[in-house]
Amino acid sequence: MITNNLQVNKAYMNALNSVTEQSDKTQGLFGSTEETDNNFGSMLSDTVNKVVESGKVADDKIISQAVGKVDVVDVVTAVAETEVAVQTLVSVRDRVISAYQDILRMPI
Repeated sequence: MITNNLQVNKAYMNALNSVTEQSDKTQGLFGSTEETDNNFGSMLSDTVNKVVESGKVADDKIISQAVGKVDVVDVVTAVAETEVAVQTLVSVRDRVISAYQDILRMPI
């Protein structure tokens, strides 16, 4: 079971690396789409990195609040922002998976 943010990040990055390796293997089948792949890949990587950074900021604020350096409102705001970012990322992931499954179901 995944118990902390670092393990979640590692698991997600491993899955992302697996997907990009599979994409590299199949790229030759569909011609050269290197520019599109790089744009989508970099966009996806940037988005994941922003979510991870948001989580780190929330963690830092929680630690600072425990020491007494930050107000509770700042902590709640940071945690809420991270929650929204993760929910958005998960919903986009679900939509991509749904689209992929729809493509697999298409008759040839």
